[in-house]
Amino acid sequence: MKVVFFEDVEGTALVGDVKDVKNGFARNFLLPRKLAGPPSKDNLQHAMALAQKEKRRQEKLDAEAVKVASPLDGFTMTIEARVGETGRLFGSVTNRDVAEKLGAARSIEVDSHMVLLAEPIRELGPHQVVVKFTRNVSATITIDVVPDAESMPAVEKLLAQQEADRAALAKRAAEDAYLAGQKAEEEAEVAVEN
Repeated sequence: MKVVFFEDVEGTALVGDVKDVKNGFARNFLLPRKLAGPPSKDNLQHAMALAQKEKRRQEKLDAEAVKVASPLDGFTMTIEARVGETGRLFGSVTNRDVAEKLGAARSIEVDSHMVLLAEPIRELGPHQVVVKFTRNVSATITIDVVPDAESMPAVEKLLAQQEADRAALAKRAAEDAYLAGQKAEEEAEVAVEN
């Protein structure tokens, strides 16, 4: 069924769009809630007027959001978290944690829904996070997750163990290369003698 939208419907259409939708979706959801209507001349004119109004409103919102988002783009923020002996976080850093910390650090109001995380952060190190202020304006910030004071001894022990493991692997690789070279020399000497 073809309908014209009077309001934005998340994931489906924007105000003023004329789209073909499933009959049940139109009859059971869009039409009873007056989110859309049949594409008659009057409805199309009404939808276009609403679309123009929404466009002006969105431009105003975008202009205000750019003032806040521009200084944030590329901003790096540190969040301390409790870490276990394996180097993974106890719990995770969520969009709510990022929003609270960002709001406090930059003295701005950030809703947790504005912070777009595919999944909560569960590992130490830097992570790129997008903060979406409006439909068209967003900023990318870096969240550096570091261990808290309680976790520091465990993390230092883990890092020392990882460094020792890397050194042992490097030593083993060097020994294997040396033995391979010795074996090649012996085979060359045997070949010369034959």
